[in-house]
Formats: sequence, structure tokens, C-alpha cells
Amino acid sequence: MRRTTTLSTGLASLLLIGAWATVAAGPASAAPAPEATPTSEAPASDALLDAMRRDFGLTKAGAEARLAAEKTATAVEPKAERAAGAAYGGSWFDADSGKLTVAVKSGASAATLASVRETGASVRTVKYSARQLDAAKARIDKLAAPDGVSNWYVDAESSSVVVGVVAAQRADNDVRAFLAKARAGGPVTVEETASAPETFAAGTVGGDPFYTGNVRCSIGFSVHGGFVTAGHCGGAGQGVSGWDRSYIGNIQGSSFPENDYAWVNVGSGWWTVPVVLGWGTVSDQLVRGSNEAPVGASICRSGSTTHWHCGNVLAKNETVNYSQGAVRQMTKTSVCAEPGDSGGSFISGDQAQGVTSGGWGNCSTGGETWYQPVNEILNRYGLTLHTA
Repeated sequence: MRRTTTLSTGLASLLLIGAWATVAAGPASAAPAPEATPTSEAPASDALLDAMRRDFGLTKAGAEARLAAEKTATAVEPKAERAAGAAYGGSWFDADSGKLTVAVKSGASAATLASVRETGASVRTVKYSARQLDAAKARIDKLAAPDGVSNWYVDAESSSVVVGVVAAQRADNDVRAFLAKARAGGPVTVEETASAPETFAAGTVGGDPFYTGNVRCSIGFSVHGGFVTAGHCGGAGQGVSGWDRSYIGNIQGSSFPENDYAWVNVGSGWWTVPVVLGWGTVSDQLVRGSNEAPVGASICRSGSTTHWHCGNVLAKNETVNYSQGAVRQMTKTSVCAEPGDSGGSFISGDQAQGVTSGGWGNCSTGGETWYQPVNEILNRYGLTLHTA
């Protein structure tokens, strides 16, 4: 059953899968039961809309309109990429216009530009194609990054590889040498960050949701046969127990660094449900799929430390330089997080996006957080997302 106490610290325990065994017979839980299945017209649960109203300053109608526009942009993105062909330079969602903007390399034919616009996307001409930028990032991936370099990613809007540097260490000789080598490999833009990224695992402090030894982390999303979470939460073969210390299963696969994902099998009376918990702050959110949201789209994260928080998708396929080693193909967001949020769910509308990895800052002063895309995890281990 679900516990009824409120946690002061902890991690995004989003799919407390064992909690549903005694809901019918047990007392009122910390989070209300899942809402009735909404109609096909409903863009999201009231929980997610409330969080977007709080974090974006939107009205309910404004939040619904944005989600509808993002859903359209998500559907347009692959069509626009095909239309652009070799001239494709990336894309992003523009919240002001409510449309997807597609970067197209200068020199593309008028027919190509027209084909992209016919998909419903706006067009911006840029200097480099996505293929050229990806190649430049791949060359940077081969470099050994010093501690003062926090991350790097392809940014379609600037048509460059953005390299994040900790502001206080920008003049460091190792950082300057890294940037010189990076620039030799392609177009680079330097972006200062407040501090170096770190993972959001937490030691055992009591409360939720699953434990590997003395490390407490959060369930990300249910899959058939188990759940996915962050790889830095534990290694393959480790036993996993729930918030009540009852045995759940074992970590079946784990990768960190290089990647940051893992999956755990579920048994011993626990089972999976397609739900992200609201922890009594908001209603629970049903998971209906895993369509990938574009850069610029809104996204929300749920965690037992910081509950619901929303922000925007800032970049994809980013390399994050943790002290333990680099993790690649991450997605960066403007959503805050704090220690105890590792492994938890990132969701856009009712679509699963990824599991919380790490970041910098906090939910008092702000920050940025990265997640490992959920579709990559599903493909890596041959898993099927449990959906409503």
C-alpha cells in the first residue's frame, strides 16, 4: 500500500508499482487514485495543466493550447525532416508562434523549402546541416574533457555545437585547450553554466521508493515485466527493494557512465501500472505513449523531493560530463531537480520522455536537468512501455 507520510527529501518515485495492491482496502493514500480515463479530446490531466499554469504562468486554456500545438509539432517534425532531406539542419518548437521551426542549410532548392513549408513548419536558413553538426559533435566526443567543461550538444538554432563551460573555470588552461581542439573540429559556441552537473541519487534518508543497498532512487516508467530508471542507481544483479523495504526484483541491465539507464524486473507481489505519481500535490498522470517531444516543447518532471515542476526541452543528443565520466545522447531541460530525484519520470502531456539523470541548481534558485530518453532504453533492452 502507499504510505501516507510526506517526505521532506527523496527522489522522483513516480511509479510506486507495489502501491496498488491494497488501494481498494487501505486508507486514503498520499496521492489520489488515478483519474478516470479522459476522452480523446483531453490534452492532459488536470495535474499536468496545473503544473504548467504554475511554472509557465499560463491560464488553463493557454496550457491546453500549448499542448495541442506541441502535439501537432511532434507529428510534423519527422515529415519536415524527410522533406528537407540532406539539407535538414535540425528543428525546434517555438512557443511564441506555436509552430515547429525547421533549419534548412543555405543553398537548398526552392522546391525543398516549399516541401518543408507544406508540412506546416516554419523555415530558417542556416549554415550547416544536421549531419555536419552531428559529425562535429562526434569529433568532440572523442576528446577528454576537463572538469570545467560541463556538457556539449548540437544546437539547430545557432547552427553550431554549444559547449557548456563552468563560468568560474573558463580561464582554466585545460578548458581553453579543450575549446581550441573543439573549434578545430567544427563550429562551436561557448555557453557558461553556473556549476558542474551532478547526478541526483540520494543516500538512504527514509521514505520512498526503491533501494539498492544504501542508495535510494526513483522508478521512472513501468514496462511490461518491470520498470526503467537511472543507471547510476545500481549495477546489474543488485537486489531492489521498495519504499517499505519489501523485495521487488533485481536490476536486469544497467549502464553508467556513457549511458545512464537501467531496468528492474518486478515480482514478489509487486506489479506495474502506467502512472506517474503526483504525491498528493497533483493528481496522478496516466502514460499513453512515448512520442518524442521537439526542442522547445514543454515538459514536466515528478519527484518526491520537489514534486511537480515544468520547463522546456532545451537540447537533444547532448553529452554531459559528470565527474564519473561522460554520458551521451541526453536531453537537456530547464526543469529544476534536487538530490533524491534521480531515475524519475519526465513526461510531456501524456507521453513518456525519459528518466532523470542529473543536473545543476535546485528548485529554489533554478537550474537545468538532463534525462536519458526512454525510447533509447526500451530499444536497448527490448522492453515495451506499459501504457494506459
